[in-house]
This record gives sequence, C-alpha cells and structure tokens, in this order.
Amino acid sequence: MKNEITAYRFHIELEGIRPPVWRRIRVPGDYSFWDLHVAIQDAMGWLDCHLHLFEIRNPQTGELEEIGIPDDEQFLDESPCLAGWEVPIADYFIKGGDTASYTYDFGDDWRHTVVLEEVDTIRKSERPIVCLGRERRCPPEDCGGNHGYAEILADETHCEHEAMLLWVAGAYDAQAFSSSDVKFDDPKKRWRYAFLD
Repeated sequence: MKNEITAYRFHIELEGIRPPVWRRIRVPGDYSFWDLHVAIQDAMGWLDCHLHLFEIRNPQTGELEEIGIPDDEQFLDESPCLAGWEVPIADYFIKGGDTASYTYDFGDDWRHTVVLEEVDTIRKSERPIVCLGRERRCPPEDCGGNHGYAEILADETHCEHEAMLLWVAGAYDAQAFSSSDVKFDDPKKRWRYAFLD
C-alpha cells in the first residue's frame, strides 16, 4: 500500500560479553549496509571513530562476502570489500534468521552478531528507525576489547581497574543506558562527514 513502507527488525548482540549487551532496532527496508552501520553505532552507543566490516553470505552464491569501507591497497589474493553505501541490505537479508557478523574497531575487535528477526511493513507516519529494546551499555571505546572490559574494567578488584577508569574518562556504569538515550543520526550526513569534510 502507498501509505506503508518495508521495515527490517534486527537483533544485535555484542559477542563475548556477559551479562549480554544487545539492541533491537527497526530500520527502513531501503537501507544500505552503510546506513545499517550508522544505526548500529548509534544504537549501541559507539562513537564511530574506527573502521568497521560486515561479513555475510551472499544468498545467491553462498560465498562469504565483506561489506564495509574498501581498501585501495588490498592484496591480490584477497576478495574485494564491497562499499557499504552501494549495497542494499535487502540484497543479503532476505528472511528472518539471516545473520551477519559486524566488527567494529579492528584493534579492540568488537564483534557483533546481527540477526534479521522480521521483515514487516509500517505506516509512513511511524518513525522508520527506532530502538525497540536494549540490555546494558556498550563498553567504552579503546578499553582493550573483551579482555580489557571483562578482566579489568568490570572487575573493581583488578590491580589495573583504577588506571583503566582514568583511561576511559573516569567513570563507567554498565547499567546506565536506556532506549531513550539512543539518537539516530542521518547516515548520509555521517557519510559526508567521514569522506568529504
């Protein structure tokens, strides 16, 4: 119907963190992988100041493909990384249960499991992008990945705990997060900022 648009509902969970850190978001069906990247960054609470990469099976070939920011200096034997802003999510996420891996910050290596829960339609009058659910705040940027977070930051008795708190600006409360904290940025504006400004 002309008063409706297609919407995708995703569940995103940060791998290797217990208790779990996850978000449930709804995005427009015409999103690209770049747009989905921006939505994941905003929903999780990351600062989008590191590289990212999606790994997902091509539904036509079954081959694992990489989608993100292409590297002009890739090795000859490497498969090309597809430009996320040129690839629609609808080409890869076909039905509920389709899954991708999303990695943010190749140093800390924050890996997320991205699962398409449902393809649905919503009224054009509804907000097309929204955080529908969440659990816990994401770890601070540059805290050392799963090891730094789990073994140092989350353990107040660890000998490096105080030093890590200073490194991440002095305070961190894993519970201090709500869906109302999520503000979604315009993906096109973020792209212009990243590549043109």
